[in-house]
Amino acid sequence: MSNLKTQPLDVVLRDRRQITLPAELCTKLGLQVGDRLEIRLEDDTLLMKPKRALALRALREIQAAFAASGMTEEELQESGRKIREEIYRERYA
Repeated sequence: MSNLKTQPLDVVLRDRRQITLPAELCTKLGLQVGDRLEIRLEDDTLLMKPKRALALRALREIQAAFAASGMTEEELQESGRKIREEIYRERYA
């Protein structure tokens, strides 16, 4: 496998504006058919990130915040129940 960080990969933009990502790149990133990618333009550079990676990063941030809060999962669920009950009473009572 070539060094993906230093070796540029050539892809072709096809007539339906589709590109094929090289298999080694998909393997390295764990991409599967049907996976979603976030695409962003920065200056004249096209950046793509697997959405799964973004979701996993967000999950890690949530887990870290939860751990730092000192609350147990049961306390968090009970707090959520109470808040939902309050909202329900405010709207429908």
